[in-house]
Amino acid sequence: MSALTRQSSRLRSTPIKLKREASPSSSTSSLSPPPPAKTRKIKHERSDSDTLLPVKEENGTSPSKLKDRKLKLHEKNHIDGPFPSFARPTPTEAAEAHRILSSLHGAKVRPTQVVASKVRAGCGDSPSVLDALVRTILSQNTSDTNSTRAKLSMDKVYGSSDNWDKVVLGGKDKLQESIKCGGLSQVKSKVIIQILNQSKEKYGKYSLDHLHNESTEKAMEELLSFDGVGPKTASCVLLFCLQREDFAVDTHVHRITGLLGWRPKNANREQTYHHLNKRIPDEHKYGLHVLLVTHGKKCDECKAGGKSTGKCELRKAFKNEVMKGETEQKVKKEINDKVVKRENGHGVKEEKDENVKVEVEDVKIEVNKP
Repeated sequence: MSALTRQSSRLRSTPIKLKREASPSSSTSSLSPPPPAKTRKIKHERSDSDTLLPVKEENGTSPSKLKDRKLKLHEKNHIDGPFPSFARPTPTEAAEAHRILSSLHGAKVRPTQVVASKVRAGCGDSPSVLDALVRTILSQNTSDTNSTRAKLSMDKVYGSSDNWDKVVLGGKDKLQESIKCGGLSQVKSKVIIQILNQSKEKYGKYSLDHLHNESTEKAMEELLSFDGVGPKTASCVLLFCLQREDFAVDTHVHRITGLLGWRPKNANREQTYHHLNKRIPDEHKYGLHVLLVTHGKKCDECKAGGKSTGKCELRKAFKNEVMKGETEQKVKKEINDKVVKRENGHGVKEEKDENVKVEVEDVKIEVNKP
């Protein structure tokens, strides 16, 4: 047998080994299939003050579960408050802030009768609870100018502020088109249609006016039960439409109360609402809310992006209290840093520096540094 024949015979009898594809985790092979696409979880859009605006569910959380979560959180905060040991603002501080802001911007007194404006959207400004709710939703995450533009466009398309049958029959797309000039029209149109449908399903008509006769807490719970309605939206309806003593927290109120040291720095708007609603006396809730919103739009130091120049009368009045609060936080951190944790054969032993003295009752903190 020739050498060529023997070589050919060996080749035929040798099994062919196919090269295995690299695993998807390999980064060196150009033949590797791309890794599987990650499932993207779409978060719920939040409004100006943490109002849940539901979008398409892709994480298995049903609207009913979201509703239950909202109500449980509200119930807990209503009873205990998110910051029970945070003692500001005091009633005296609330009254002083109200006095200062009234001197700067004029006193704000609750009207004896609620009238729905025909020239602006407003935030809860309507005697009709359903209309007030829709107006407040249109005002979420946008300027007064844009929300008014959306409301007037909606009225023009449907004929009036409360032609809810036409709104529902027209469908989401038509409503979205009519309010697109106000921003977030895709989400807001969906929320409005959902609320109208829920109202009709629960009460047989497009109306929530029975809430005028309910207690404040019952009205709040019922408003929160609607998809897309959070504490700020519900609070605005309570404060302006139902004329209840409730302290709504929008972006201006949240920002300025942070500057005044009336809430913990990291408190979100929902926590701030529950905290301030407990701390501020009822007689100041309407006027102080309106004045803080006004001040947040007009004051160069307190508006969004404003810089402190030491001229704002409101901030000057509470400067010492703010500094005191910051000092207390600094000292608390210093105390924690002075706690020495060291590992030994018997576990963890904690030792505190004896030079640190804290008098909690008097809210007086003294630090003797070595």
